Amino acid sequence: MKVFDRNAVAEVLKQGINQLQLALNEMQVEQLLDYLALLNKWNAVYNLTSVRDPMEMVKLHLLDSLTAVSAFKDATNVLDVGAGGGLPGMVLAISRPDMKVSMIDTVHKKTAFLNQVKAELGLSNVTVYTKKVQELEVKTKFDVITSRAFADLSDFVNWSGHLLAEGGQYIALKGTAPAEERERLPAPWKVQKLEPLAVPGLDAERHLVFIQAETV
Repeated sequence: MKVFDRNAVAEVLKQGINQLQLALNEMQVEQLLDYLALLNKWNAVYNLTSVRDPMEMVKLHLLDSLTAVSAFKDATNVLDVGAGGGLPGMVLAISRPDMKVSMIDTVHKKTAFLNQVKAELGLSNVTVYTKKVQELEVKTKFDVITSRAFADLSDFVNWSGHLLAEGGQYIALKGTAPAEERERLPAPWKVQKLEPLAVPGLDAERHLVFIQAETV
């Protein structure tokens, strides 16, 4: 496990937040740092991410997810499918305490970690599920369903379509924007918008894929 130098990590994080022009207060920045410290600690035992260096984690995980935050400005109830170590779900929950964020994963050690983060950071807007998304039933459907490098877009919408509220949308965080995946989307789903992202300090291709049901 790499040493977690909180001051050095905080500097990179704050620079990135400024670049992204996100209005996060000091408490939210501290929560993001606490989350990253927990991810780094648990990763040594549970292998939550292949990224081992906290300085790389800031860019590849925190800033990568923070870059997408503004896309969720109108969302009130979000589901993160295949949440893994909590990306982007945990970052969204910290950045938008007014928004409900549910996270689902089939791997128990990952959801145990997410519940630990929720408890230690006091995130009352977070709900964690351990099951297949195909089997999830909820009273209130989600206005946005998101995922980060989770699955083929077709599988993503097929497995979770029953959970999306009418008029809701998918926001998928992808690296490249594969045309063949977009073309394979089953009716009535259609890519409405493809938005390239510039992650501070990261020279890599990133996109947001916005998907909605086409109305006849």
